[in-house]
Amino acid sequence: MQWLVIVGASRKNGCHNRGVGDGANGAAQMSDQRPMLTHRQLLLLLSGLMCALLLAALDQTIVGTAMPTIVREFHSIEHYAWVVTAYLLASTASTPLYGKVSDLYGRRPVLLFAIGTFLVGSALAGASPNMTWLIVTRGIQGLGAGGLMTLAFTIVSDVVTPRERAKYQGLFGAVWGLASVAGPPIGGYFAEHDWHWIFYINIPVGVVALLVCLRVLRLVPHQRRDHTIDWWGAALLVAGVCCILLGLSWGGNQFAWASPQILGLFLAGTALAVAFVAVQARATEPVLPLRLFRRRTFSIANAAAFILGFAMFGSIIYVPLYLQIVKSASPSESGMLMLPMMAGIIVTSIVSGRLISRIGRYKWFTVAGTSVLTVGLVLFTLLDADSPLWQTFSFMVVIGVGLGLAMQPLILAVQNGLELRDLGAGTSASTFFRSLGGSLGVAALGAVMANRLAGTGLSINELVARSHHGPVDPVVQAAFVHALHPLFLVCASVSVIAVLLTLALPDRELQGAAPGTRSAAAPDEAATEYAVEVPVEAAARG
Repeated sequence: MQWLVIVGASRKNGCHNRGVGDGANGAAQMSDQRPMLTHRQLLLLLSGLMCALLLAALDQTIVGTAMPTIVREFHSIEHYAWVVTAYLLASTASTPLYGKVSDLYGRRPVLLFAIGTFLVGSALAGASPNMTWLIVTRGIQGLGAGGLMTLAFTIVSDVVTPRERAKYQGLFGAVWGLASVAGPPIGGYFAEHDWHWIFYINIPVGVVALLVCLRVLRLVPHQRRDHTIDWWGAALLVAGVCCILLGLSWGGNQFAWASPQILGLFLAGTALAVAFVAVQARATEPVLPLRLFRRRTFSIANAAAFILGFAMFGSIIYVPLYLQIVKSASPSESGMLMLPMMAGIIVTSIVSGRLISRIGRYKWFTVAGTSVLTVGLVLFTLLDADSPLWQTFSFMVVIGVGLGLAMQPLILAVQNGLELRDLGAGTSASTFFRSLGGSLGVAALGAVMANRLAGTGLSINELVARSHHGPVDPVVQAAFVHALHPLFLVCASVSVIAVLLTLALPDRELQGAAPGTRSAAAPDEAATEYAVEVPVEAAARG
């Protein structure tokens, strides 16, 4: 077998073979062999990764506002929820698998597979002739999205140190915020013209991401090692997540919460989860290494990400509905009115990322972010049908600032104490727990809303459909606002748990040198060379 010697650099500040662990001895040996990219190469790589992340994040929110139009065309209201559920199931269940597979086979082939799968799903969804076809192709999209959401963060962690990656992941937080808020108006615009372009618009963006990543990721070598695939663990994880998410999606909608179907799904999901943990404890190459949970930072940060996902998705979903039902805004107009929240997320993500990179610590940014988010959620309980828009905008800014401060530092916290060989699995775990928390939040808050609207005889979908045809009756508007208050109180109460968890995070310094002293994008005079033997075949594959 032929071997290729990759020459790189290790830094005197300890990035090479340096450990920052959370165990009793406070040290975990790391093998930090990061490729040296020029500043131009790094920016090109980031542009491709941000395009990939934009695709996955956008498709979580863009479809909702177009669903009434799609349902009317296909005459299939009974399968309404499945269009969203199929994407959610596939993306959430596949997220941990991508991280581990990329650790074993390299980031480049796995990311290219994820982008390709997403593009195929998008093209097929755009050509959907009926609802069944759309549901299946949304599942294909979700399968690709699980990799896009995970690998974007993981690849950045491969090429820069934790301290330097804070500013770059702040850009990713801005992309996530942009997609979350821009999705509804874009979906509303295409719903008014041609809903098929909700899916076709992904193709040019995805092709750009594909070409950029195809070129630049050749510069990120993967060190080949012997491995085995944990097929049983993967199967149990996917099956367990599907059971739990189906129970959350169907509960209170297709079936009563106490029905045999929902209880059976939850029992099956619990049993599969227990079996998954048992298999992971014995697997040679587990999908989700249980030893990572022995690290305090890893466990606390993932728990906080789960809680943040619950509160985040709740606030982002129901604020546009308030604007549509109470303020009589169209789907596209409601998205434009969400700009204050988007601005809060984008500006704060970028600024906080740079500050964290300069200071070298992340804990108090997460504490501040979860605290501000809690305040913003409480403020939304003060809204009523007559509240002026400026008041709504100011509350949006508060929520946006909180999300921008809290989201990305939690991923940094998870990554900071991991060895390079665990970065994929660890990063995917953080994304997985946030997505799972969001799924639970959507289901739980939907149940709260349905219970509060029971007296009106209308569902939330019927209210949205009515708002598209003109102003909603003032009595119904008042009932909707009354239903929103306990919903945001639930979000705020859950967010308090996130504040407590972030307070418990260890205040560890990020690895790497401060910006301006050493750069991960170019070697410096303090660097010493190292050599990594990589099989030529593996290097060719990237």
